[in-house]
Amino acid sequence: MKDFVFLFRAPGYDPSAASPAELQALLERWREWIGGIEAEDKLVSHGNRLSKEGRVLKSGGVVTDGPFVETREILGGFIVVRAADLDEATTLAHGCPALTVGGSVEIRPLL
Repeated sequence: MKDFVFLFRAPGYDPSAASPAELQALLERWREWIGGIEAEDKLVSHGNRLSKEGRVLKSGGVVTDGPFVETREILGGFIVVRAADLDEATTLAHGCPALTVGGSVEIRPLL
């Protein structure tokens, strides 16, 4: 078994434009999806949501405001799962609520 990080991106999603009921429904979908992975004993870490604020330090001491300023996709959070291989990890990523709001899940093996 290997550990994989799921990185969640939702480029155009603005939670402030959603109603409280819509936000609650989305939160429940996240809980159910992560709960399903946990029920399979495949969840290593709940990870965390990430703030939109931040900085990027580049070589030469260059500091830019905001994470990944040069991309349009905001990294919103991550979890760590355990799977036999990349194919199984990809299967676990299906059903991720980020996909329902036009987002994506990047699946990366941890070394």
